[in-house]
Amino acid sequence: MEPYFTTKEKGEGTGMGLAVVHGIMKKHEGGLFIRSTPGQGTLVELFLPISDQAIPAPPDLQQSLPGGDERILLVDDEEAVVAAVAPILGKLGYRVTSKTSSVEALDLFRADPGCFDLLITDQNMPGLTGIMLAGEVLRLVPGFPVIICTGFSAGLDEESARRAGIAALVMKPFAMHEFTAIIRRVLS
Repeated sequence: MEPYFTTKEKGEGTGMGLAVVHGIMKKHEGGLFIRSTPGQGTLVELFLPISDQAIPAPPDLQQSLPGGDERILLVDDEEAVVAAVAPILGKLGYRVTSKTSSVEALDLFRADPGCFDLLITDQNMPGLTGIMLAGEVLRLVPGFPVIICTGFSAGLDEESARRAGIAALVMKPFAMHEFTAIIRRVLS
């Protein structure tokens, strides 16, 4: 069973956190088991394989991740994602403007399209999806670089993203070193 459903009301976010956890577990060849009893709660069990490999020390962000000084519009309806990603990109030298509303992000972009060098957007958002936001941005500035991030999106794959003018499609969860390399490639 794939955990791609939500109990959230329309306009309250996507509720895709469990899908992201599922993706992490799958990437690490682990398992995810869920038991839920109405009125009693839910038990979530995560199983990861045993490894004899040593855990590497976390890299120094400033030395190991590529950076730049471009202006990035970062859009994700999950405040936790924005709060995690924006400061890292800022430490790498990027000038980041963050929005948790795709509609507000589009209004900001429309007000001054020359204010940004790159749009990074989540796909599954209330109001405008990432592909819809990207379409509006690309109508205003053809060829504008757009990266769409998604944990799961029916109907959006690398080929359809490319046909829509999207520079890169990044699947969540992503490693920061891979993500920042994609940002540099798109901006270069």
